[in-house]
Amino acid sequence: QVQLVESGGGLVQAGGSLRLSCAASGRTFRGYSMGWFRQAPGKERDFVAGISWNGGAARFHDSVSGRFTISRNTAKNTVSLQMDSLKPEDTAVYYCAASKLSPIGVYTSSLEYDYWGQGTQVTVSS
Repeated sequence: QVQLVESGGGLVQAGGSLRLSCAASGRTFRGYSMGWFRQAPGKERDFVAGISWNGGAARFHDSVSGRFTISRNTAKNTVSLQMDSLKPEDTAVYYCAASKLSPIGVYTSSLEYDYWGQGTQVTVSS
């Protein structure tokens, strides 16, 4: 079992930056591939970024590629999402997730993730 807690959300103007963090507790953190998803009101939960167990592989949704960076610190049991050049369409609740599939992989479907945080709101004003 893994418990995930997100932090770092808030209100920012378009063009600004935010850094989200996800703190993991429970079973060995390095055994999990991690991901960030987001869900806007009335929409499905969408993949944003994912990272393998050691940070050696990462993937991004096309809409955030070049603006967002994902990283993890296995010593601190944290995974972070650096969001730059934010746009109003980035407004959503952002969720951290952990997958029990092979930790060397990076997964883009919410169905591939087993543990979820409670989410943190990100609002980008125009």
